[in-house]
Amino acid sequence: MNLALSPLDLLLAAALAAVTVFLLGVAFVLSAREKRQKDRRLRRAQGAPTTDDRTGNLNVRRDTTDAKLPILDLLIKALMPNPEKLRARLARTGRKISIGQFLMSMAILGSAVAIGIRLLTNFGAPTCLLVGFAAGIAVPHFFIGHLGKRRLFKFNNLFPEAIDLIVRGLRSGLPVSESIKQVAREISDPVGTEFGQIADSITFGMTMQEALWSAAGRLDIPEYRFFAITLAIQQETGGNLAETLENLSTVLRRRKQMRLKIRALSSEAKASAYIIGSLPFVMFGIIMLMNPDYAMKLFTDPRGLLMVGAAFVCYGLGIGIMAKMIRFEI
Repeated sequence: MNLALSPLDLLLAAALAAVTVFLLGVAFVLSAREKRQKDRRLRRAQGAPTTDDRTGNLNVRRDTTDAKLPILDLLIKALMPNPEKLRARLARTGRKISIGQFLMSMAILGSAVAIGIRLLTNFGAPTCLLVGFAAGIAVPHFFIGHLGKRRLFKFNNLFPEAIDLIVRGLRSGLPVSESIKQVAREISDPVGTEFGQIADSITFGMTMQEALWSAAGRLDIPEYRFFAITLAIQQETGGNLAETLENLSTVLRRRKQMRLKIRALSSEAKASAYIIGSLPFVMFGIIMLMNPDYAMKLFTDPRGLLMVGAAFVCYGLGIGIMAKMIRFEI
């Protein structure tokens, strides 16, 4: 391992460190503002009025900014091709993550990876920047996707119970809107949180269909769309809504049972795929520890880079084929 750094390397490391420190400072400022906003929301929930800090007037406007810094907010709205899609992905996690915070996390992670690779390996500055850029984009997107999938999985598990609660409310004489509020009060997150937002939207003037389809954009799962379509059809044509929702709850439970059965049948194949897929990386790590010069030939020789590229292409094709074989549409 060569730790001798050229002036260009020192300049690169200093620039990346300065960017990282600046972004960490901005993140600290934003977290402090977020804490003040939470305190204001808490006072409002306790009955204390909240006012705008500059005018003293009651602030009831909805926050539509993607970042707390005005310049960053303008850049996001001007340069991002489709911020609505990213905003929906972030909302799907159930956490208060703005686009500005997400972009700053990408920049911080990419800078840290580039600096770490440059200090610990013999790679040149362009290669380190390229790897850091790729890591800064891929890792946050993967993490956000994982949080969203985990929350949607939990939503699917609790959703039939929410529908059963609505059915009991309808049979006891409650209207649909009151049954939705009851779900928001009695079912835990994420179902209770999403239905609470639906109830709030109806309270503030949205129609039932508008509120339901607004939540469908955040959730993006077929089970919830079935529910929204059922209510929309019932409002237009009439009929026994309680019986229809009860049948929908039964269908959703059977879909859940089928998914669990498929998962059980494919678990052995997944375990084998994980073991076989990890073997190349494990063996490379062992060779790297025993003989680093021999292992680094793959990255210093052009023929080795060609072999690594071909190996990753074949690796990706194998993962895609195996994933397609065990994925079923229910």
